[in-house]
Amino acid sequence: MHFLKSNELFRRAQLSLPGGVNSPVRAFKSVGLSPLFIKKAAGSYVYDEDGNKFIDYVGSWGPMILGHSNPIVLEEIHKALENGLSFGAPTKIEIELAELIKQMMPNIDMLRMVNSGTEATMSAIRLARGFTKRDKIIKFSGCYHGHADFLLVKAGSGAATLGTPDSLGVPATFAQETLIAEYNNLDDVRDLIDMHVGEIAAIIVEPVAGNMGVITPKAGFLKGIREICDREGIVLIFDEVMTGFRVSKGGAQELFHIIPDLTTLGKIIGGGMPVGAYGGRQDIMEKVSPLGDVYQAGTLSGNPIAMTAGYTTLKELNKPGVYEDISSKASWLVNEIKDIFTQASIPFRIQQVGGMFGFFFIDQDVNCFGDALKCDTVRFAAFFKEMLGQGIYLAPSAFEASFMSTAHSEEDLEKTRDAFKISIQNIK
Repeated sequence: MHFLKSNELFRRAQLSLPGGVNSPVRAFKSVGLSPLFIKKAAGSYVYDEDGNKFIDYVGSWGPMILGHSNPIVLEEIHKALENGLSFGAPTKIEIELAELIKQMMPNIDMLRMVNSGTEATMSAIRLARGFTKRDKIIKFSGCYHGHADFLLVKAGSGAATLGTPDSLGVPATFAQETLIAEYNNLDDVRDLIDMHVGEIAAIIVEPVAGNMGVITPKAGFLKGIREICDREGIVLIFDEVMTGFRVSKGGAQELFHIIPDLTTLGKIIGGGMPVGAYGGRQDIMEKVSPLGDVYQAGTLSGNPIAMTAGYTTLKELNKPGVYEDISSKASWLVNEIKDIFTQASIPFRIQQVGGMFGFFFIDQDVNCFGDALKCDTVRFAAFFKEMLGQGIYLAPSAFEASFMSTAHSEEDLEKTRDAFKISIQNIK
């Protein structure tokens, strides 16, 4: 397998794009390679510019739950294209998609369509601040909620402390409105609230953390946050950009039986096209303009092509047995991977929720970002290269999730298992 065309394209790209990419993790820096340039994708496969074929577990970072180029979705998109690309005006399809989202995720009373997960989270936080008339928020170390200034924040001298900027260009005064707690640590949350009584507008959390590897919430963690928010008048925001309509039909909130006040959603509601949404309690959402005084707008919000792709995708996901099938396939593969690691005597931890799974080269439980940082990233990079050579496309980072789709076949899973076995032996 060679990557001559991808390497040449990367050389060209670096002359015009910062780092040669339009999103940092695509650069493959953490695995010591040049990125693949993808030419096309179909079903469970992606094909690069050199003609190499890979079984894909990235799925455009989650939204391709029906597989790539799903013919039912493509057919509806082609019909919509004949009517135009974008109008900057209301359309029927955006109402139909909103109604379907409310049906599948009944904790949402009203929602607003936007164009990305970042836009959804920053808008939800602005809304929470406007609703509560408070400024500070709590987020959890290692949870990524997009690249808005006040979300690019890391912990200061301790976990329960004022945040400090995690990127140049973020004013320290912005970061200081963001408080950082450790994921799965309710004591951190309580300490922050005690330090800032009456000042906290929102707690935003990934109910299943997917941006520091797949980390599941401990028993009582989400319930504890919900109880704290109820007691303190704080808006609870579930960032379900990654988990919404992926880990179950009603998202992680359905799976864990926790009702947030606001939910943010991402590209899965656009069938993989640029789209996002935020929604929740009616009394909060009615504060959004033009009904209320919390301003938010977007020319391409609710554009008919993305709405059509999303509506068609969610209709397919709403059919009986879809989530059971995806989860069953992921469980089979995860169990096979566990056996391979165990037989090879390589320290590991692997976690799965529905069709979303991830693993760490580590010899301890992984419950928070600090734990995840202890994993063996050098071994992961070697493993990633081996898997790529075996025709398996995983996320090029030890801290990202893998995703199963309806398109993955039994043959795909068996090939992936065999590739794991070979790759693990080669890096021992």
